[in-house]
Amino acid sequence: MFGKRPASGAAAASRPMPEPAKAEVRTSTTTMPSVPVAAATAPVPAAPLVEARRSDEYYVTKSMIFGALIEAIDLSQLSKLDIESAREEIRDIVNEIISIKNVVMSISEQEDLLEDICNDVLGYGPLEPLLSRDDIADIMVNGAANTFIEVGGKIQLTSVRFRDNAQLMNICQRIVSQVGRRVDESSPICDARLPDGSRVNVIAPPLALDGPALTIRKFRKDKLTLDQLIRYGSISPEGGEILKIIGRVRCNVLISGGTGSGKTTLLNCLTNYIDLDERIITCEDAAELQLQQPHVVRLETRPPNLEGNGAVLMRDLVKNCLRMRPERIIVGEVRGPEAFDLLQAMNTGHDGSMGTLHANSPREALGRLESMITMGGFSLPARTIRDMIVSSVDVIVQAARLRDGSRRITHITEVLGMEGDVVITQDLFLYDIVGEDANGKLIGRHRSTGIGRPRFWDRARYFGEEKRLAAALDASDIGEDSR
Repeated sequence: MFGKRPASGAAAASRPMPEPAKAEVRTSTTTMPSVPVAAATAPVPAAPLVEARRSDEYYVTKSMIFGALIEAIDLSQLSKLDIESAREEIRDIVNEIISIKNVVMSISEQEDLLEDICNDVLGYGPLEPLLSRDDIADIMVNGAANTFIEVGGKIQLTSVRFRDNAQLMNICQRIVSQVGRRVDESSPICDARLPDGSRVNVIAPPLALDGPALTIRKFRKDKLTLDQLIRYGSISPEGGEILKIIGRVRCNVLISGGTGSGKTTLLNCLTNYIDLDERIITCEDAAELQLQQPHVVRLETRPPNLEGNGAVLMRDLVKNCLRMRPERIIVGEVRGPEAFDLLQAMNTGHDGSMGTLHANSPREALGRLESMITMGGFSLPARTIRDMIVSSVDVIVQAARLRDGSRRITHITEVLGMEGDVVITQDLFLYDIVGEDANGKLIGRHRSTGIGRPRFWDRARYFGEEKRLAAALDASDIGEDSR
């Protein structure tokens, strides 16, 4: 068998390799094999996407060479090599195949082909160039032929395509198998994550009619902080100071917003101000939160197995948290009946707990909380549920993605109490849109509503933060005359 170098095999014994990935189901003779180095593929320097789509002849040639590579290479030996050695081995064999089969290609085309095949075998195939770029927020694959990305809040069509739906499905299986999950016709919907924490959703045929749909919410390599959000204009310096104090003084916080508005990013930023000696337990469907504190326990839900048994729901995790001596409970996203258990935790000595939910305004967030508790089968009067919400939630922070693609924190709102059957709230900070510049970018400003003594003032005084809070509120009050 050509291309198998004895020296490489000898050296492999001393090179550690990641644990092999789950075996994948092949759907054709050219389906990519599962090689265990995918999870740690070395980052490729960011480069602009190819301007024009590659021709069909390129993919026919690539498929032919790929098939010959699978016949020629010893995958068991390849799996023992480190990433760089494995890439060099593949490149040597592909060059031999090109020479033997007399394939006529330019040097640049041959380099592209070598890189593509290395990515197919060792990584995530055509997705690798996109995953290596730090300016991309989302990758959306709609079948083999169409791949979109979000850059700067705007969605763009790329030139990236897959050989066929079988290759795309194979990559989806490779991604989800790394976290012990599966996606196939019997279980066509799956949530997973990449090794860097990026969130992955896959929906496969027969539910996806035009081929598998893969969505990746990418995490930046350099984690955003609240100070960076201030520099980007997502919140004013005074509003940022208020958020730091809210995180520090153990207010119970709900972060509300639409899809892609930056709720998880903001939650990560707020957790930076939690004291290092606090015990934090996080509950998520797919682990995304990246807390920097030393005492963090991360929990993740589990889907049912092939027999339909063994599912662990978010509500199960939140209830179990109460037996783990938590000081703070953080729920990645509140979607259902776990809202009841989170509110109970907030109201029974676990101050400083946080969660996110989908809503368009703070008022709607309160309504959604009430709806989720009702849909969970709790036969409680509406007044009782609202009393529970008022006694549990201190602050709602509203995030939004505006029509120009920018993300802004539009409300910092306190929950005050009840008047009759109505929950009373008061806004501390608001974001006003005042115009639009020549480039279509919205112009706005954050402003204080003039509240000089918020409801959590006594809590801030307990933690010794009342002077910082007063200074931030005073600095942000623009007054009627300066409007």
